[in-house]
Amino acid sequence: MIELDNRTSLEVNEPLLKRIAESLTKKDIELIITSNEEIREINKEFRAIDKDTDVLSFPFVEMPMSSLAGSIVISSAHVEEKSKELGHSCDDELALLFIHGLLHLLGFDHESDKGEMREKEASLINKFALPQSLIIRTQG
Repeated sequence: MIELDNRTSLEVNEPLLKRIAESLTKKDIELIITSNEEIREINKEFRAIDKDTDVLSFPFVEMPMSSLAGSIVISSAHVEEKSKELGHSCDDELALLFIHGLLHLLGFDHESDKGEMREKEASLINKFALPQSLIIRTQG
């Protein structure tokens, strides 16, 4: 289940995000859609990085019987800007960022793995017929 907290006017295709989540985990996910200002504050507080970003993931500490995988925070402004820049829908961009954030919740880390996260992203992007832009812009 996805617990959506949309603090913006961005339309969210919940059925698509639910299908993506269910393909990876049975655990619940908190999804917060917020402003650049708020995501900047969260990034500053929890990562000591004083700038806005597109997506942040906060895995829940594993506890017996816990049904929460963690929280994903996404900037609606980044969704809107990237979708225009790359020529695809906001639904597609939000799904791409959700996949990225969800994989982080599940323990993937593109900064330290040997390409496993990018491979999994590519597989999910193909499975859900999403644009290839996430793979292209995160290579290297």
